[in-house]
Amino acid sequence: MTTKYAGSALSIGQVAKAAEVHVETVRFYERQGLVHQPEKPHLGIRRYPVEIVARIRFIKHAQTLGFTLNEVHGLLALRIDSHDTCKAVKHRAQNKLAMVHDKIIALQAMEKVLTDLVLACDQGDSQHHACPILQVMDESEEMSLVHLDTAAIRERGFARVR
Repeated sequence: MTTKYAGSALSIGQVAKAAEVHVETVRFYERQGLVHQPEKPHLGIRRYPVEIVARIRFIKHAQTLGFTLNEVHGLLALRIDSHDTCKAVKHRAQNKLAMVHDKIIALQAMEKVLTDLVLACDQGDSQHHACPILQVMDESEEMSLVHLDTAAIRERGFARVR
């Protein structure tokens, strides 16, 4: 953060600008209990401590790494306290990494199925057969689309694929 605000209390607009978020983001984080909303004086506007900017940036960085706001709550608690902080954060990061790997595998499977279906459309006879993509989506089988493979697409009578 720039030293422009050092030692002073900030308005919500100044907090948002310094943290590079919208004012509504600050308000949302307040409602979620991620940042404390200061009391509003009888006459005047709420003033936020400068430290809130670093907290909001921490929240945004954690979200960028894929942590949910609920998970960010836990990370913020660990940031403040605990002699085993690094170990606990590492464990949470490892869990998040495993979830990312699982998502990558699922996305790769979806990519393969979609690629095969697009190729089936490109190579098919659209005058005599229904759209292969729509046919696969209409099927009532208990098979997930991501589990379809090239052989399964061929079995359904679609054009040759890879």
